[in-house]
Amino acid sequence: MNSRVAPTQALRHGLILAGRGVRKIRRNPEHLVDVTVQPLLFLVMFGYLFGGAIAGSPDAYLRDLVPGLMVPSVLMATLSAGVGLNADAGSGVFDRFRSMPIARSAPLTGVVLAGAVRYLVAIAVLLAAGAVLGYRVGTGPLGVLAATAILVAAGLCFCWVTVFLGMVLRDRDAVQGTAVALFMPMVFASTVFVPAATMPGWLRAWSGVNPVSLLADVVRGLLGGGPVAGPLTGALAWSAGVLLVFFPLAIRAYHRRVG
Repeated sequence: MNSRVAPTQALRHGLILAGRGVRKIRRNPEHLVDVTVQPLLFLVMFGYLFGGAIAGSPDAYLRDLVPGLMVPSVLMATLSAGVGLNADAGSGVFDRFRSMPIARSAPLTGVVLAGAVRYLVAIAVLLAAGAVLGYRVGTGPLGVLAATAILVAAGLCFCWVTVFLGMVLRDRDAVQGTAVALFMPMVFASTVFVPAATMPGWLRAWSGVNPVSLLADVVRGLLGGGPVAGPLTGALAWSAGVLLVFFPLAIRAYHRRVG
């Protein structure tokens, strides 16, 4: 495995290994259960159980819930990267990668880039299910494309958190449990399910800077109309910060694990 390659070469190697990940999904479509069934369950459960209490009716609630729910769906879809890498580390496949003339970061970047397919599936499922339930995009195709691009980019950045966990934890169940413990407080202490005005002051303050809330506000603005610039700035800052911190940490943990 070659650690001294140009960035463009390293990206090419990562894309090649991303193709491996996409082929695994094609051969085993059950790997998409978490980005198909889970978003649908959340949409129906929250939409019809809490829609009347929060927004007056399920139909009114769907206007905020469908775009908001795209954020945790993408965030939770990143778990498979860390779990999959943890399983690969115990299967010996990394030994094979070490013998190949590729960038040392390629096995990680390949898994991360392949995750974009999962994010796109989650977004498409929510939009399709929302349309069946009565949700309508208020802006148009460009708004959908912009929201999708921002969510995929954020997913690729936050995915490095689970990749890092996959490299430092020894058990795949520990990877999943730790990632859920990190992400769930961010998801439920956000404006995805309830408006910030209903929260106590300390929680409202956190919700205002929570990356999940910021991304939810961006997607709502792009799909339904509304301010985007402010929350977009915060969401991009969070994504860039997570990438700058966890990308080198994940690469270092990977090198330590594979030797």
